[in-house]
Amino acid sequence: MGQKHQQSTDSTSDSKKKRRVAIAPIVGSKDEAEAGTGYQIDPLDLNHFFDDDGKIYGYQSLKITIWVSSVSFHVYTDITFESSSDRGKGITDLKAALQDMFAENIVEKKDDFFQTFTIEKHYISSVISKGEVLLQNTTDGNGHSHADTTDTQVIRFVMGDMTAGLLYSRLVPLVLLLVDGSNPIDVTDSCWEMYVIVQKIADPEGDQSRLLGFAAAYRFYHYPDTLRLRLSQVLVLPPYQQKGYGRRLLEILNNAAMSESVYDLTVEEPVDSLQRIQYYIDVPRLLTCSAVQSAVDTAATHLKEANLSKRTESSQLLPPLTAVNEVRKSLKINKKQFLKCWEILLYIALNPVDKYMENYRIYITDQVKASVIGKDTGTKGKQVIDTPNDFGEDAFVMYKPQDCEDGHVDVDVLDEDQKKQQEQQLLQIVDERVKEIQLVAQKVSTTQA
Repeated sequence: MGQKHQQSTDSTSDSKKKRRVAIAPIVGSKDEAEAGTGYQIDPLDLNHFFDDDGKIYGYQSLKITIWVSSVSFHVYTDITFESSSDRGKGITDLKAALQDMFAENIVEKKDDFFQTFTIEKHYISSVISKGEVLLQNTTDGNGHSHADTTDTQVIRFVMGDMTAGLLYSRLVPLVLLLVDGSNPIDVTDSCWEMYVIVQKIADPEGDQSRLLGFAAAYRFYHYPDTLRLRLSQVLVLPPYQQKGYGRRLLEILNNAAMSESVYDLTVEEPVDSLQRIQYYIDVPRLLTCSAVQSAVDTAATHLKEANLSKRTESSQLLPPLTAVNEVRKSLKINKKQFLKCWEILLYIALNPVDKYMENYRIYITDQVKASVIGKDTGTKGKQVIDTPNDFGEDAFVMYKPQDCEDGHVDVDVLDEDQKKQQEQQLLQIVDERVKEIQLVAQKVSTTQA
């Protein structure tokens, strides 16, 4: 879940690939729209929007330009091509497909699209006046501000309300185009919440607000009497990215989770960039937790004194259950996220000194093996697999293969080349993980200084 990776334009791409992308300028004013300028996202993959096979048929040198207003989120589409002809597979009805994508947001005439910048200039201001303003400290506790928060607000809406539903419906096209693996949320379900970050704009004709981004979260029931808050979608509009607004949205969600006594806060399949922001927020918070600091010191001491290269079994060095529970209760950080942060905390605790890094790398290798290859379940002839569910809970299924005799499971034997390939892949994953840890640790250490 998160911002889709932008693809670079390749002049050598075949014509089929070129037909499957669209240019999408995001414009914030009538002048930008008329001048054909704006923040351009190029290209976008539209495969899955066109019928079942995701292909466009019947056009030569097709180009689709999708203009999106950052004022009202109306859309205007400009379709150009050299020629069209039926070559046995028909001619794709582009207007119908785009209408399905953008629904009521689409404006057919360019002049009407230009007028929306005047007619709906106060739309966002009007909508946010009906939501709940959430307060937040503008610094991380050490005097470091992560965004220009003097003119921004975060507003919460509970779905089921018509105003909130209509606002989200205007954002759906951007969600589908820019957020990986996304589907529209159910705007009639009051368990859904939308957190909108907006910026105030001075205007002689009255206050205006610009929507910078939003997050959608769901409240799941947790037995026996609590709720879990799961972040499902988060998007900062491309023109406003890399300015700290995404981080502020996550910090607001953390504040809401802590102040409203939810069980914990989880994130649904975060992309790497979103996961990194989580680290920047959660690692400093964990460093202030005495139970965590004590556990980290104990594990770090073991890494400094032991010789893991001569060990006979994998190194665990995981935090005690008491620390895991304390983190969940006080900071609302779930176990999975805590264990990811734990590796970074250990690295910081080692300072890092070169003579300790061999042990540390062995430890990370063991963790990668456990997550990628799997752990010994200790149940002969049985296998354990993780199973996702709709309630935010960790779940598993244990089963015994039908062809298992006398507790024996046949496993394919790898030849030498396969073993080498597997080892190389493992080393690559470990290298990437250690580099990520070093990057986060350096960033956190700098901001904590």
